[in-house]
Amino acid sequence: MTESESVPPPPATDPFKGFRGVMAGTLILEAIVVLLTLLVVSKFGNNGGPLGVAVVLVLGVAMIVACRFVGKPWAIKLIITLQVLLLASGALTFALGVLGVLFGLVWFALLWMRHDVAGKMARGELPSQRLP
Repeated sequence: MTESESVPPPPATDPFKGFRGVMAGTLILEAIVVLLTLLVVSKFGNNGGPLGVAVVLVLGVAMIVACRFVGKPWAIKLIITLQVLLLASGALTFALGVLGVLFGLVWFALLWMRHDVAGKMARGELPSQRLP
């Protein structure tokens, strides 16, 4: 047995590890933007009163807490649920509805990219899967 045969190959890199970081970063950015709507909704139009403020606070905190769970298998469902809630809260506060649409498009693009990487991984087309 030669020395090159006794050395195990390096472990395959996890292409979704970086995606989990992007998801967490996007959630934090979204939480910041949602919490900043407190400043906007209190100055302009119908803000939903105390219920509107409570919805904004709950959504913002829920997005921050969701960052802890991006590595779990059910994280995508949690994120989609948060996006639906954000979009639905547009009935209470128009600004949240606009943010729901914008961040919904961002999450659609991110999940589409994840789907593309998963397909390439299944076909063995990722650079880390190619033999030297």
